[in-house]
Amino acid sequence: AELPIDPVLLLDFYGELLTEKQRACCDLHWNEDYSLAEISELHGLTRQAVWDNLRRAEEKLRRFELKTGIVRRYLARRSQIEEIRGRLTGMLPENEESRMLLQRLDELM
Repeated sequence: AELPIDPVLLLDFYGELLTEKQRACCDLHWNEDYSLAEISELHGLTRQAVWDNLRRAEEKLRRFELKTGIVRRYLARRSQIEEIRGRLTGMLPENEESRMLLQRLDELM
C-alpha cells in the first residue's frame, strides 16, 4: 500500500484552491505549528470551528490529489531523480562538468 501524503505537501500544491480561511488555518496549524486555541483566538473562531476548517480543508486537498495525482507523480519523479543522482555520483569523475550536471539534477527536485 502507498504511504499517505503529508497534508503540508498537499497544501503546497493545492492550497490556492482552498478558501482564504481554510488556507490560513492550515498554514498556521501545519506550517507554523499553532494550536487550535491560538488559531481560534487569532481569527475569532471557536476551536471547534478551526478543527472543522482543518478537517474539511484536508479532505478537499486529498480529493484534489485523488483526481489529479499531481503530488504522487511529483514524489515518484523526485525519487527517480534521487536514485539517478546517487548512481551517477559514484560513476562521474570529479570535475566541474560533473558538479554542474549533478547540480542541475538537484534543481529538478
